[in-house]
Amino acid sequence: MANPDEAINDKQDDAVSEAPKQDPVPEAPKGDPVRRFTRIVVGLLIALFIWYVLADRLAPWTDQARVIGFTVPVAPKVSGKVKQVDVVENQFVEAGDLLAKIDPREYELNLQRAEAALEIAGQETGADTAGVKAVEASLGSVRATLRKAEQGFERIERIYKEDPGAVSQASRDRARAARDEARGQEANALAELERAKEQLGKGGGDNPRVRAAVAALEQTRIDLAETIVYAPSNGGITNLKIDEGYYAKKGTPLMTFVSFTDIWIQANMRENSMANVEIGDRVEIALDQLPGKVFAGTVASKGFAVKQPSYGRTGELMTIKGDKGWLRDAQRFPVIIHFADESAYGYRLGGGQADVQFYGGNPILNWLGWIWIRSMSWFSYIY
Repeated sequence: MANPDEAINDKQDDAVSEAPKQDPVPEAPKGDPVRRFTRIVVGLLIALFIWYVLADRLAPWTDQARVIGFTVPVAPKVSGKVKQVDVVENQFVEAGDLLAKIDPREYELNLQRAEAALEIAGQETGADTAGVKAVEASLGSVRATLRKAEQGFERIERIYKEDPGAVSQASRDRARAARDEARGQEANALAELERAKEQLGKGGGDNPRVRAAVAALEQTRIDLAETIVYAPSNGGITNLKIDEGYYAKKGTPLMTFVSFTDIWIQANMRENSMANVEIGDRVEIALDQLPGKVFAGTVASKGFAVKQPSYGRTGELMTIKGDKGWLRDAQRFPVIIHFADESAYGYRLGGGQADVQFYGGNPILNWLGWIWIRSMSWFSYIY
């Protein structure tokens, strides 16, 4: 008789042998394209992160940049009816071009009165005023020129004190030379006037009535010259709101002049990108108006302070801004950039947007930045 334990074991062996066999889990082939693609993507992301961190410090780029230029309200120095307007809205003009003319008849009459008053004063003092009139005519014109030159120089110096990088040294030199030349001409005219007064005699030229008449004549000549409004430099006319017949008031703007001569780029850089930016560094600029074109420039100055809204006025409490999120907003500081040449002349629209690429001492990062700024320039076609 068979052993019951052996029968049971035989049945278990038969059950195991009859159980379905499972296929082994296949191994991923060594050339799996999904795994290879994943590795490539991860590698590219790591490379981009390293490039971003290094470039942000050594060769930064910003799209927070604007074209900035002088905007000058054109206001007459005398009042009167506008007789002639020689420009239209958004017109390009050159230095010395006629912009508008105020009816000069009133000022011509004032000049005749002043000349007559001087003659009367000379007759009353027994002096011949012919020489004084001739010299005074030239002196009035010279002083009008000097006044314009001094105002132009003071305007550039005021802007230079507020932001040294906003005005080029060449512009300052030109303004200073024009002022000094006008001062020299005034000195020569004054010397001629003194000689003319000496010819009048001590009793004539030093007479208070004669001096008052001479001063009045000079003022009327200046007023007559100011009835013609000229363009201060090369630029464009905008916000033109007048026409012939408009009554112009002294000191009230007639139009707005936008200079094309003194113009620059203000790039608002993140604070942690400015550590290695130095004055004189080479940059490249891409203007939104000219996709695909890149212009050379140099760093002229770096801002060292910006306004903070948290400071309260005297007697008031401070306003504290609460930042949200894990990362705080980056503080930005202005960096002034000058164009290296005039290749962008006529396309540098005031307030226009620009991209700026800064170059440092690393040739690899500079090469990548060279590619990046040109790519961003072409992207201007679609954004």
